[in-house]
Amino acid sequence: MKRDWWNKEFRILMTLGDSITAGGWSSNRDRCWASLLAGMITDYQRLPVHLVNLGIGATVLSTKNPRYAASTKPAAAERIDDQVLGYTANGAPLLPDLLVIAYGSNDACGGGSIDLFCTEMESILRRIREKIQPLIVLAGPYYMLNLADRGADWSYATLKTFYEYNEATRAMAEKNNCLFADLMSTFAEADWLVHRDLVHSNDLGHRLVANKIFEVLAQNCSGLAMETKQVEEHIVPWRDEALLSADFERRHGKR
Repeated sequence: MKRDWWNKEFRILMTLGDSITAGGWSSNRDRCWASLLAGMITDYQRLPVHLVNLGIGATVLSTKNPRYAASTKPAAAERIDDQVLGYTANGAPLLPDLLVIAYGSNDACGGGSIDLFCTEMESILRRIREKIQPLIVLAGPYYMLNLADRGADWSYATLKTFYEYNEATRAMAEKNNCLFADLMSTFAEADWLVHRDLVHSNDLGHRLVANKIFEVLAQNCSGLAMETKQVEEHIVPWRDEALLSADFERRHGKR
């Protein structure tokens, strides 16, 4: 039988990542993929999911990345205790039951090795699961156009590097009991999904990221179907194709 990864409704969605997670060049907060994803989840639940967006631009996963000194601090590894496990709202802990981790793009552009990235990500996953047991989704890198001319610190990757990071993230998700969102295949190298800065996703790109992560969740988490299954018992019939059929019969003399 197919594995059911989560059979409850989600309460707290936390997104941990870099500038595109933070919103990138989406035209407003509501068009950021994290906000769109929260809205899609809420649309299929009885209660809204609470979004905590922990995206910060120009960050890397680990202090061991070669470009850590040039990055925005803190790295993801430095944020786990305070900003994931220690997040509070109105003085009360707010711990995720759904955690999306979207790192890799800056790590690749900064010249970090895939082995280092995987080792550091697995360390982060262990630290999180020592304290809490959320469903974790690992998102692969985003499609970008400008990888060769991002300045001296961030021009170490090629498109091939991004695909290699993507496959390493897929394998790491499988090994570490996480779901995986393949964003490289979702973008399908469509240039019009990237902002004119040639790096960040535009509004349409953000929509596809949200769609992909939601698709992965819907395919693997029965909790998202709880309200839908209950509503099935009370649906009032609303379909009526009689006019279409009658029009066809009138035009073609069918009976």
